[in-house]
Amino acid sequence: MKTINIASTEKSPKVLFDPKKYIFEMEGNSRPENVRDFFYPIIDTLRDFFEEISPEKKFTDNETAFNFNFKLEYFNSASAKFISDILVIIKNGNDKGLNMKVNWYFDDGDDDMKEVGEDFSEMITFPFSFIMMQR
Repeated sequence: MKTINIASTEKSPKVLFDPKKYIFEMEGNSRPENVRDFFYPIIDTLRDFFEEISPEKKFTDNETAFNFNFKLEYFNSASAKFISDILVIIKNGNDKGLNMKVNWYFDDGDDDMKEVGEDFSEMITFPFSFIMMQR
């Protein structure tokens, strides 16, 4: 199983994918200079991992959800396209019978980020958990 651990920079988010712990996290700002070079390896890894899991296998037990935590402070429109691609992978995994959960974090008072999450949730027809953070 391939893991991903990318440290955040001023222009790119921290990304962690640990299939053994059933977690994917993206945190910070996303406006990388070459958005394709940043996101394609992430998307390819996620797609490969979730395509290899059979619906019968699920994860180690049926009670365990694979958690996707999005803690983004800002992302540009180019990043939004790739974030939506990741969300489609999540939806497809869920449609296969995998237990997937999306947690969309937003800062207290950042109604725009919450609304973007709501729009993504409606677009892929998958329910998110919305979690307000106090900073």
